[in-house]
Amino acid sequence: MKRTLCVLCGLVTLAGLATSFATEDGFKSLFNGKDLTGWAGRPNHWSVQDGAITGVTTKENPAQGNNFLIAKDGDQSLVVGDFELRFSYKFTGPWGNSGLQFRSVDKGNFVVNGYQADFEVGPTYSGILYEEGGRDILCERGQRVVIKEGEGGKPKIEAAGSVGDTKEIQAAIKTNDWNDYVVIATGNHIQQFINGKQTIDVTDEQASKAAKSGILAFQIHAGPPMKVQFKNVRIKTLSGADSAAADLRQMQGDWVVAELVANGDKVPDSDLASLKLQMKGNEYSVNGPEGQQQGTLKLNDRTNPKSMDVTSSSADEVPAIYEITGDTFRVCYAPNGGSRPTEFKSTDGSGITLITFKRKQK
Repeated sequence: MKRTLCVLCGLVTLAGLATSFATEDGFKSLFNGKDLTGWAGRPNHWSVQDGAITGVTTKENPAQGNNFLIAKDGDQSLVVGDFELRFSYKFTGPWGNSGLQFRSVDKGNFVVNGYQADFEVGPTYSGILYEEGGRDILCERGQRVVIKEGEGGKPKIEAAGSVGDTKEIQAAIKTNDWNDYVVIATGNHIQQFINGKQTIDVTDEQASKAAKSGILAFQIHAGPPMKVQFKNVRIKTLSGADSAAADLRQMQGDWVVAELVANGDKVPDSDLASLKLQMKGNEYSVNGPEGQQQGTLKLNDRTNPKSMDVTSSSADEVPAIYEITGDTFRVCYAPNGGSRPTEFKSTDGSGITLITFKRKQK
């Protein structure tokens, strides 16, 4: 048991958190700062002003329904799958509602349906995940959710924790000034951030509805006159190590052990209650009966199952496999120099340990 806890303690330092918001390696600009080359929308609503993409409606020139400025790749719409998109937005005036469409569908006449990273002048919708022309609100600000198949094709949205207090997130959003927005989509996992604060975390397991690719667009919302602007729009396509970095981001925070099976034997829950795991950047610490232990790990998303190389603070090296979905994180490994497992299973005589973590609820 002591050996198991020692390796567990080494499972949370993540060597190589590859993506920080200050790093721009691999990003491509989608806006030249001069004109709407690379974009298409209704010219009576979209233009470039003061070096920023600008959407304006007036009483005399209303939106007449939500409409969109679509990112282009030559003559075709730009299609994205796994990506990280960064941009800055600003409203001018007492009212405004907009959003970034991603993995979406062009319905014609500059109408777009699909995932939308929402933002507004008001206090309610900035940072939520909405689905335009589809499932409506998928995740409120501050929530972590898993979306599953419900009755009649409707989404079954299950709460899976929190990413922060909605009032604190709102307090960090500037009114009638520039705000920085980040959207990260990898597989069925979506994360959004405003001014460095995570606003939502969604795992979309509703296979009949969850889009894996589609177009990008900015929205002008129907309603009162409004003005919204965008600048510093840039994107990075994610794959391989980038997806592993996204998994690493998802692992950050505090975890508890929900189940531990060693060599086919399930460890009693009473022995797990004191185990606490914290992951921060590329470092982890585990507090338990043996005290605090630390270590590092390196993720590889290109294998199936995904692999993890763990190095404990005492220099023990353990090859493992992992998976993370929503607020559940599983690790399977063979301590004492064993080979890397090929499936998430621990049986009598296998020497394999399987640990299931659950994110600690605030």
